[in-house]
Amino acid sequence: MNSNAKFVLSKSNLINNFNMIKKNCDIVSYSAKTNYEVAELLEELTDCNFSMHSGESLSKIKDKKRIWFFAQGWSQKDLFDILNIGVKNFVIDNENDLNVLLEIIKRERIKINLFLRMRLKENTIHTGKYYVYGMYFNQVNNLIPFLRKNEFIEKLGLHMHRKTQNISEWSLQKEISEILTEETLNSIDYFNIGGGIPVKYKNFRADVINNIFLEIQEFREWINKYNIKLIIEPGRFIAAPCIKLITEIKNIYNNNIIIDCSVYNSAIDIFATHYRLEIENELNENEGEAYTVKGITPCSMDIFRYKVHLNKPKIGDKIIFLNAGAYNFSADFCNLNKIRTEIVD
Repeated sequence: MNSNAKFVLSKSNLINNFNMIKKNCDIVSYSAKTNYEVAELLEELTDCNFSMHSGESLSKIKDKKRIWFFAQGWSQKDLFDILNIGVKNFVIDNENDLNVLLEIIKRERIKINLFLRMRLKENTIHTGKYYVYGMYFNQVNNLIPFLRKNEFIEKLGLHMHRKTQNISEWSLQKEISEILTEETLNSIDYFNIGGGIPVKYKNFRADVINNIFLEIQEFREWINKYNIKLIIEPGRFIAAPCIKLITEIKNIYNNNIIIDCSVYNSAIDIFATHYRLEIENELNENEGEAYTVKGITPCSMDIFRYKVHLNKPKIGDKIIFLNAGAYNFSADFCNLNKIRTEIVD
């Protein structure tokens, strides 16, 4: 079926959000899986680093020195392939993968930079009680002094992951100071806050972001006392606001609006996170009329918004979704085409 749906990416908006993060840290590392089109622009226009999670994705970034590769279940051959293309920065979350790395760099006498990924407790209902990736803090406290003595590890650091929208979990200094020893803090060069910075969705308030930046600044000042530099992975905060999803109404019946794309090829993140994209110029609940906005497939889950108030929409009108750039990967469900991205300003 014909579709004119497209993502529109604003370069100026992207750079503004990047600069907002940059002034709050020493290094920005963008998690490229959030949106590869955004990653490619950031490489061209900024000094951004990139967090990468699969060997297949490494071709997306030309300058391999700016990549931090997150290992998960690799073999010696996997590691050799990654080292041979110039990647020298690694994030490890388990001792099996760490041992593979240590053996290879010793045998081949290759110098690298290494972060250990640390597991932190999470209490938010939607994401479960515990985060299941990363080493326990007692492992970290035991390993860091040992790794600091390794002649093939140049920069040593820690990575922690806090799921993007878990606002109640942002108490960085208090939590870290309670679990890391002074020896660990005095042994590391970097601390990477992973997981992203929140953005506004229809069912998520973003008025707490200022408090998060205050928390980050407090944390940065504290780790600076140990000569530790701060890295932030902003994720959604950079990718979402710079992109709109432009769609067209194909049909209207019984207060259902059918648009010319699907959640499956434009906003599949909805299934994982349950966040709902805002619509440009949508009305308050006491205005206009309530509609359900559905995708083009017959799937009962292909729903962008269960209820949105609009002013007399017509077939052919545009439905424009805001903050639509985060995790806009697509599925092969119904053999839908991947939606193109148009870059402006």
